[in-house]
Amino acid sequence: MHPPRRATPRRYLMCPPTHFEVTYTINPWMNPAKPVDVPLAVAQWEDLRDRYRSLGHTVDELEPRPGLPDMVFAANGATVVDGRVLGARFAHRERAPEAPAHLEWFRAHGFPRVQEPVHVNEGEGDFAVTASYLLAGRGFRASPLSHAEAQEFFGRPVIGLDLVDPRYYHLDTALAVLDDRTDEIMYYPPAFSPGSREALRRLFPDALIATAEDAAAFGLNAVSDGLHVLLPQAATGLLEPLRERGFEPVPIDLSELLKGGGSVKCCTQELRSQGPPGVAGLTVG
Repeated sequence: MHPPRRATPRRYLMCPPTHFEVTYTINPWMNPAKPVDVPLAVAQWEDLRDRYRSLGHTVDELEPRPGLPDMVFAANGATVVDGRVLGARFAHRERAPEAPAHLEWFRAHGFPRVQEPVHVNEGEGDFAVTASYLLAGRGFRASPLSHAEAQEFFGRPVIGLDLVDPRYYHLDTALAVLDDRTDEIMYYPPAFSPGSREALRRLFPDALIATAEDAAAFGLNAVSDGLHVLLPQAATGLLEPLRERGFEPVPIDLSELLKGGGSVKCCTQELRSQGPPGVAGLTVG
């Protein structure tokens, strides 16, 4: 029996794909030979942004910068928990200038604790916030040393998870938090090492397990407000399992942005403010 579902208002940071293109390859999904339709990418992105707002969420926008085509994947720019901001340090030089752009935004918008990291981490690409833990991916981008750095900064227990399939190079391509009040997640086990799979099974015995087809459709690159789960529309196999658990899936078409190796979650950084559960406008990770 699953608990009653309840949406809580969220605050998100997104960046328009004004300068989106694929001119280099830093993940298996990127192919510079495939042309990018920028107007379509913008229209799909705007649909996602507007859908969040229609559900009662706040969306702040980060100004895109020329020469940084992956800025649209705003989730990678920082991790925000209890109003504390741990910035990113990107593994690839192509994305490195995105990190200071995000830190500038947070400092300009009054976040009291903003820390530039020492070790490589790519924000919410490899950090996922549940009620009890900070789940942390490693293996392709984030340094294992970033896990201790995050634990010290946020004061939350960090669970390290090893990613082993290069198609799922960030944690947010292989795992999604469905309810951050009840430690409920969905994930794709083959993306993880045997030990990490066992750890996930022990920590989250009731997790929703995704199929290979839905994982390949980027179905785990999803965002949930506790009731509505926004996910790529091609991940059709996840719709009924989510409904059976009391969630309301909201399919979104971000096919153009998938050419850069990202979808719903990659485009969405959550700004988690400090406050008690259930307070409007505040979320607790």
